[in-house]
Amino acid sequence: MSIFNQNEQYFYVGGYSSAQEPGIHLCALNIDSGRLRLVHSTSGIENPSFLIVGGRPNEPQLFAAMECEEGKVAAYGIEPSDGRLTLLRTERTDGAGPCHLSLSPSGHLLVANYSSGHVNSFELDEQGSLVGKAATIQHVGSGFRQDRQQSAHAHHVLPSKDGKYAFVSDLGLDQVIVYRLEGGKLITHREVDLPPGTGPRHFTIHPTNTIAYGINELNNTITVYAYNPTHGILEVLQHVSTLPEDFAEESYAADIHFSPDGKYLYASNRGHDSIVRFKLDESTGGLSEPEWTGAGGKWPRNFAVIHDYVIVANQFSNSIIVLRRDPATGSLSLTDGQLEVKEPSCVAVVPR
Repeated sequence: MSIFNQNEQYFYVGGYSSAQEPGIHLCALNIDSGRLRLVHSTSGIENPSFLIVGGRPNEPQLFAAMECEEGKVAAYGIEPSDGRLTLLRTERTDGAGPCHLSLSPSGHLLVANYSSGHVNSFELDEQGSLVGKAATIQHVGSGFRQDRQQSAHAHHVLPSKDGKYAFVSDLGLDQVIVYRLEGGKLITHREVDLPPGTGPRHFTIHPTNTIAYGINELNNTITVYAYNPTHGILEVLQHVSTLPEDFAEESYAADIHFSPDGKYLYASNRGHDSIVRFKLDESTGGLSEPEWTGAGGKWPRNFAVIHDYVIVANQFSNSIIVLRRDPATGSLSLTDGQLEVKEPSCVAVVPR
């Protein structure tokens, strides 16, 4: 993108809005000062609550999940000169409340539909544009908590680095379900059961490709897994709380990301309104030395680690906040970098 300055990192923010309101925002982080600026905004779709940027290097696209009762995904072209978006295509998910997207190495868009418990795989053409649905899977069942687990709730779908598997966190079933990805089809491979009332939400694989981590919304924990990438096997090694021992109020764990060097893991707490930093054991992947930093707003739903910063989307305070990160210790501190955005729920970084 020719307008992008060398000292700025660009990212899109999605959130909850009507189709008539700006819902997707292009923002810029000055990597020297930590200041933010709003470049421009896009309206036209309802509740673009989760975004990803992908496609070919010279023709990037933005994909948006439209978190509505009649779920849809949208594909946008990104104008190289200024980052503005052009709507290319929308597709129904045949599910409700799509809340997470990912791109597989084989060129498929994967979608988790929270409200209905569906998982989709969409075909992409050679330009990376949406073509049509390759597969739809319906999760069935319920969990321990009848207030939140009365049915299946697919919350996150992540492909393996080689594209052989996809890992789906189902908050309603207390399971991480592993699928084989075969020509865009989703073939059940195995299921990993978690303690009743866990509520798995997001899932990530460490750069070493031998350890994985899942954040659990309902019991505010992170699960550490040994990961066998050849056979798609997860083995639970550790459960660790995302909250301080003396905190007894309502809170729900949300998002999870690594530091660029892979030595630290960060997670967000909605209610405690914090980002917690853990140190990773280099030999086992275990988590220790938790350290909490205020998120600078209410309900930190999503965040991104960018260089020596953490960019936080605080949904209930309508704010994007910048935390500075010490690369030596992983510790965070609040800065005065801030933008006002209506109900932000996702930060999608534009590759440099």
